Amino acid sequence: MRHVKDIADLDKARKEILKERDPGARVVAVCCGTGCIACGGGKVAEAFREEVESRGLASKVRVLTTGCHGFCERGPLVVIQPGGTLYQQVKPEDVPEVVETSVVGDGLVERLLYVDSASGEKIVREEDVPFYKHQTRLILGRNGVLDPTSIEDYVAIGGYAPLAKALGSMMPDEIVAAVKSSGLRGRGGGGFPTGKKWESCLKAPGDTRYLICNADEGDPGAYMDRSILEGNPHSVLEGMVIGAFALGVNEGYIYVREEYPLAVANFTRALDDARAAGLLGENILGTGFAFDVSVARGGGAFVCGESTALMASIEGRPGEPRPKHIHTVERGLRMRPTVLNNVETWANVPLIVDKGADWFAEIGTEGSKGTKIFSLVGKVVNTGLVEVPMGVTLREIVDDIGGGIRGGREFKAVQTGGPSGGCIPADLLDLEVDFDRLTEAGSMMGSGGMIVMDDRNCMVDIAKYFVGFLKDESCGKCTPCREGLRQMHAILSDICDGNGEARHIDELEYLSWGLEQTALCQLGSTAQNPVLTTLRYFKDEYRAHIEEKRCPAGVCKALVTYSVIADACTGCTVCAKKCPQECIEGEPKKVHAIDQDECIKCGICFESCKFDAIKIE
Repeated sequence: MRHVKDIADLDKARKEILKERDPGARVVAVCCGTGCIACGGGKVAEAFREEVESRGLASKVRVLTTGCHGFCERGPLVVIQPGGTLYQQVKPEDVPEVVETSVVGDGLVERLLYVDSASGEKIVREEDVPFYKHQTRLILGRNGVLDPTSIEDYVAIGGYAPLAKALGSMMPDEIVAAVKSSGLRGRGGGGFPTGKKWESCLKAPGDTRYLICNADEGDPGAYMDRSILEGNPHSVLEGMVIGAFALGVNEGYIYVREEYPLAVANFTRALDDARAAGLLGENILGTGFAFDVSVARGGGAFVCGESTALMASIEGRPGEPRPKHIHTVERGLRMRPTVLNNVETWANVPLIVDKGADWFAEIGTEGSKGTKIFSLVGKVVNTGLVEVPMGVTLREIVDDIGGGIRGGREFKAVQTGGPSGGCIPADLLDLEVDFDRLTEAGSMMGSGGMIVMDDRNCMVDIAKYFVGFLKDESCGKCTPCREGLRQMHAILSDICDGNGEARHIDELEYLSWGLEQTALCQLGSTAQNPVLTTLRYFKDEYRAHIEEKRCPAGVCKALVTYSVIADACTGCTVCAKKCPQECIEGEPKKVHAIDQDECIKCGICFESCKFDAIKIE
């Protein structure tokens, strides 16, 4: 894209880009987010380019490599425009048929269409697939219509117009007021009102301020921020530039973990292209305003998602939190006033400036406005990224969007908010999803992780897993977190190993209280959530482990015995063939038996038996 001299010239440049494009041309959008690339999305895109080129269609058909479309369960994904035909699980060998049938012609490759698990119906259009149909994709929706490495694509769909509006017709305090009245709350976990944070930073003494984008996304199973940075980096950058103008900031940072190479590459490309176009750096859009962004790469420490630890890491010091007697909006990076918001929060800012605070405030609930992106994973049929208005119920997300529980099994719980979140049981499935309701239930919004569990998940084991994760990720600076998590994990391990005692429940509750009240940062003070919610909603499972020495879900190996149900066994020999210990005996078509002395309780026999002839005791 050429260099843009001023605000009027940006609109002129947009018209020049659109003039060169045929709005009715065929577009083959291939998802090349990390998930689809892992499934071969890059090879599919290359196969489309080669096929289009070999047919002499390069001037008529655009092969568009996009960021994540969200429906990761079905990748690689391909959408044909116009029309929005969605093909799923596409392979390179499918490409010639797709081009011949749906690009050159107007037919359908029916074997690649999505089949609704409930009705058996084949669905053609992407927007009609239940996974997408029940979403409101204000942020993620743009991922599927642009090449994340093309600033021209972003400008063509209206990108940087909100920045031009902010610089050309709004005063800095007007922007802060708009963000405040919109009700936008931080999407990184804490849910603090964004406008209030900005306002506090403006009031803080000092002429030098900093602005940071937190892309240190470390929750197990969560990848919302990564997908935004990979698929639409300019939306985040534009939000940061608008925020910098509103706050009088000239220097900003994005802190992104080393494990996100594609996100780093695409965002770095966005920075370079924005500088070249006059949208970043000195004299932005000819207004005299200067702002630039540096990329700081973290080593993957979970604790560096905490604001003070993150800032210490940027400064080159160990990523450890410090007491917040003075908030970072007053004394943050280099002890100067600093605004820190996460990727999704910054991506919402251009929408608020463009469409207005009132428009944004109409979406969601009284205390939680706008949409929220969740990483829906676990024992659900349709996994992936979902974007929904605040206030939808957990049931709508799990059943309508997620398609229910895999294999027709029973829903047991959903863990929200990452490792420091809580486990919400089936009788709260109609709970509205917003910051306040989740907190009342003992969980939290967090950055947006959502892990669905079925009746084969042991809740004591789940608590042990998350406490173990937090124990390993604790920086060790404060005693309550360092020692408290070790003790909690040791107790939970004893319970799962069959060594639990009645006193352990009281001890877990006491340690949880101590962490909440005395830990230095949010990693420690929220670490008790998975323990307290599993105790609150699933105490019977703890009692079964402790009093009956039994794991109801059949997960904890020390408390499990696998045996053959004689009346159900057909002697098919499948279990014997798959047993890694070769400890299942029996002749074909006769009842088998498991040698308990040799059994390692791996569960392969239970999983492989088609006749439900293996029981767990």
